[in-house]
Amino acid sequence: MPSTPRPLRRLGFLTIGLFDGADPGRGHESTLEIIELGERLGFDSAWVRHRHLQYGISSPVAVLAAASQRTSRIELGTAVIPLGWENPLRLAEDLATVDLLSGGRLNPGVSVGPPMHYEQVREALYPDTADVEDFSYERVRRLLDFVRGKAATDFSGVEGFEVFSDVVQPHSPGLGQRLWYGGGSLSSARWAGEHGMNFLTSSVVRAVEPEGPHDFAEIQRSHIREFRAHHPDGEAARVSQGLVVIPTDSATPEQRAKYEAYAAKRLPRTTTPQGPARLLFAPDIVGTSAEIVERLHEHAGFREVDEVAFALPFTFEHEDYVQILTDLATSLGPALGWRPGAAA
Repeated sequence: MPSTPRPLRRLGFLTIGLFDGADPGRGHESTLEIIELGERLGFDSAWVRHRHLQYGISSPVAVLAAASQRTSRIELGTAVIPLGWENPLRLAEDLATVDLLSGGRLNPGVSVGPPMHYEQVREALYPDTADVEDFSYERVRRLLDFVRGKAATDFSGVEGFEVFSDVVQPHSPGLGQRLWYGGGSLSSARWAGEHGMNFLTSSVVRAVEPEGPHDFAEIQRSHIREFRAHHPDGEAARVSQGLVVIPTDSATPEQRAKYEAYAAKRLPRTTTPQGPARLLFAPDIVGTSAEIVERLHEHAGFREVDEVAFALPFTFEHEDYVQILTDLATSLGPALGWRPGAAA
């Protein structure tokens, strides 16, 4: 039997932070302004995507450091940092630093696997170790250990005038409980649960079974349940869903037409698994808040969660994001049972 939809407790949004290669500063400023707007509207969290060698945010930790100084309440997350590009020890230092600067508001989301287009970037990224780099869950485990205060070296103490620590500095208490794994498979959900992480599930899952029909929502629900079945907190373990949701309550006719065309263009990829990895995409949800509530309440994955980070579309204008965020916070969120400050 389907579960009863839970009242929405935490409302967040996710942005890719696109910019013009000839004027990157303007795009980054737009992202920061959107995060500031999110705080004014009462959102519980703002998340940024991570893109390498593209015209999107390549350094989300740096962007969120800036956002931490322009906001005071909203939680700041990454969805997600691909660890194949990172050194876990160095990343742990950066995450702890930004968490302290934000007053304990950072929610780092990570994933594993080889970097995208690895054959083309391996010589630039790992010129001496490309063939032996480990892109498995072990990379996440190392990050977890460093953030949670396990020793990184067997040396500590005073050497001359300098004092050395055997654990990553600075250490930010509580950050280890705010690490998220962004997963689209049953095995990822299980691993995240077993290691006490939180779980980010987005608009992409892996359709493992070769025979159809493939139901995105049912697959997503199975991942959420697998995660909680293996998490020490069980049903209380945190899961955030990240569908593309576009309310049109206050949109102009031109905006509505743009949004509907965007969703229609992306719809064919949702009918069957895509590529060797068999990725299955969720349809974008466009409509009035009343229409979206009805669709979400029918969604098996949504019925399992009480927090979301709805994804903003990739290629819209700043004014479009302002309209979408405003409708999310003033119309859709309340219709789903959310109210500003309820998460606290």
